[in-house]
Amino acid sequence: MKQRIVILGAGFGGMEVGTIISESVGDEAEVTLIDRAEGFVFGYSKLDAMFGKTTIDAERLPYAEFVKPGVNLVRDTIVAIDAERRRVTTETGSYDADILVIALGAEYDYEATPGLTVNDEFYSVEGAEQMRGRLEAFQSGSVVIGVCDAPFKCPPAPSECALLLHDYLVRRGIRDRSTITITLPFMTPVPPSPETSAALVTAFAERDIKFVKSTKVASLDHDRKVAVYRDGSEIAYDLFLGVPRHRAPEVVIASGLTVDGSIPVDSATLATSVPGVYAIGDVSTQGTPKAGVFAEGAARALAANIVAEVRGTGETGHHTGKGSWYIEFGAGRIGRVDVDFLSGPSPTGAFQEPSETMRILKEEFGSTRRARWFARTG
Repeated sequence: MKQRIVILGAGFGGMEVGTIISESVGDEAEVTLIDRAEGFVFGYSKLDAMFGKTTIDAERLPYAEFVKPGVNLVRDTIVAIDAERRRVTTETGSYDADILVIALGAEYDYEATPGLTVNDEFYSVEGAEQMRGRLEAFQSGSVVIGVCDAPFKCPPAPSECALLLHDYLVRRGIRDRSTITITLPFMTPVPPSPETSAALVTAFAERDIKFVKSTKVASLDHDRKVAVYRDGSEIAYDLFLGVPRHRAPEVVIASGLTVDGSIPVDSATLATSVPGVYAIGDVSTQGTPKAGVFAEGAARALAANIVAEVRGTGETGHHTGKGSWYIEFGAGRIGRVDVDFLSGPSPTGAFQEPSETMRILKEEFGSTRRARWFARTG
């Protein structure tokens, strides 16, 4: 009898697990991949869409094009997860698993920050699309980029947003009538890499972008147009670009698997407290930041274990916690930081200076995954 493997979520982690299983033991396993969305969007595409360089529709990769032998991708909404029984209920059916992989990512907890709505953030697809219109209508004043809590997806993204916003306002000829402030919950923009952080702080200074460190946005007062920090201090804004507090989807929280909004896992094996149930990516505490590249890395380790279990070889994969972020520095420049979160006593990051080569490598990062998951060559 074929092993029944059910994967919840078709993001970086879910698609990579499904692809590896298909390539390795596609005829020996019965894989069901469930996601409610129409298609996949790279996180960095949201910034490109927000600043008018593309559209979300142009960047969306339809799940109908994710075709892998032995993998059935089901577009449906998950309504219940019974971890002990490894049973998943959707709006139209139910699925029993021998191995259950939860890769549903993180959602946004707007209620955790009073006053914050989808109209005030740029991290969701809907938020980025709406923010594009608000940016187009902006003529002058104070822009505040504020993070409400940590951890949050792709830690360099708010810094990228600030630098790309500077370029955007320059192109529109209104930079001299605007101020930009970025508020982060960390002492430095990229804590594992002092070199990367120093380069970003220098880039902020060169562009007259104010950096407020170790501070979180606690609430928004739309009537007075101020963001209130956790210490009670305030900053006025004409346009607020927020990063909401993150948490696991409600259906995951209802399953009883989460602690403080995420699923605890063994960082090496990605196993949860329930036998046969695993969690990877932003929904879990896998020992790395919330970012697609780290979900993908965890997926490779977990997939190796699942393949070994299907084959009965007893081999084990090991999650290394390594990955690379490509960081937009503005003015067409892209840098990279290669980060290792699990090998040593503390995380380390090696900075690669912004260059044209890095832009080519970032483009290759996207194109290789489009080809691998969706057979897209262009």
